Amino acid sequence: MKMYFSQKANTVQTVEEDLTPISLKESIEKTHRALDIAYAGFNNATDTDLIDSYIYEINSLQKKYKHLSDLAALEAPSDQEASRVHSPIRSLVSHVFG
Repeated sequence: MKMYFSQKANTVQTVEEDLTPISLKESIEKTHRALDIAYAGFNNATDTDLIDSYIYEINSLQKKYKHLSDLAALEAPSDQEASRVHSPIRSLVSHVFG
């Protein structure tokens, strides 16, 4: 894989970072995209050091993705809880029996 870099004249550019917090869903999507990019880089790498680098990056992103997925699973109510809370029968029974 060949990479080409160009140099521009020494100009000072101010880079502003967006420090607003992102949602868990956005974090998962961002990590998934980064994982796809790392896999693509690994598939195209020929240098052994670069291959090792991609292996470490992929392992790291996989662990991050699993952690974020576990957090999302904790935040989302299970199907049983959701059906029990929003059940029309439950509201009818609670209305009749007070």
